[in-house]
Amino acid sequence: MATWDDVRRLALALPETDERLSRHLAQWRVREKGFVWERPLRPADYDALGDAAPDGPILGVRVADVGVKEALLASDPDVYFTTPHFDGYPAVLVRLDRIDVAELGELIVEAWLARAPKRVAQQYLEAGGA
Repeated sequence: MATWDDVRRLALALPETDERLSRHLAQWRVREKGFVWERPLRPADYDALGDAAPDGPILGVRVADVGVKEALLASDPDVYFTTPHFDGYPAVLVRLDRIDVAELGELIVEAWLARAPKRVAQQYLEAGGA
């Protein structure tokens, strides 16, 4: 089970990443581009999800494209889910209390790679990251 401390540690270990609060919720960015963020459910999400709405902490994660999103959703619906708010958008929601730290680390790195400037991402990969 992962925690917000794990998210913070993993995200801030990546080059040129910072953390900021927006509406009292944490978000992690690389050069002003968000890649993971705290995303509690909103009333419209509860309406859309009904009884399937999770009650634990939820992390929003940017992915490379909608194909990656669909693959994650199909791979483990107990961990990954979405709401109509994210239809057509390359991001998934993650039940933080159901993902292990190693998988979370991979997900955060992939999210960072999707948003980091190409030069910064290339330097990270050449240095042995991911």
